[in-house]
Amino acid sequence: MDVSGHQGVVDWAAAYDGGARFAYIKATESTTYTNPYSDQQFNGAAEAGILRAAYHFALPDRSDGATQADYFLDNGGGGGADGRTLPPAVDMEYTPYGATCYGLSHAEMVGWVKDFSDTVHARTGRWPTIYTSTTWWSQCTGDLADMSSTNSLWVAGYAPAVGPLPYAWSHYAFWQYASSGTLVGDQNVFNGTYGALQALAGSAA
Repeated sequence: MDVSGHQGVVDWAAAYDGGARFAYIKATESTTYTNPYSDQQFNGAAEAGILRAAYHFALPDRSDGATQADYFLDNGGGGGADGRTLPPAVDMEYTPYGATCYGLSHAEMVGWVKDFSDTVHARTGRWPTIYTSTTWWSQCTGDLADMSSTNSLWVAGYAPAVGPLPYAWSHYAFWQYASSGTLVGDQNVFNGTYGALQALAGSAA
């Protein structure tokens, strides 16, 4: 599952009983918004036995990638490889506020994502997972960037099957397949065993 301030206080024990074993929690957006429920959501998930991680909703037209990465990490976006915290994520998708690709060229968008990713890695030792859709990634990066060797993929696709992946990932870690379902928030599945999910939470590599 993944949640944000829209979900408010989450009943994590009920979520666990309903089958949830991992959750991504929105921490920040741009450099002007922090989820007021992020502490309850982030800590409550762990207390219920659910692996958790934070994500940042990127607005690349507001400031550079490093600036937003620092804001994210300074406002609840951290968390080390402690066995219960998955790598953080950056949400790269259609903006609700304006142009689809934020007015950036393909090269500028690639630079922004790499700037964010490199800053997170430099400060935490972990490469952030990238949340995106195949269509948005192709349209806004021009398929200029191969980040598959460093960044895990969290792909969005509301369909019966995951479908084609963004360039040049051959494997996805997470798939967001629906915006609602049995669990609170968006519905997601991990592409592997629970043991592999636990390993992802326990390794800084």
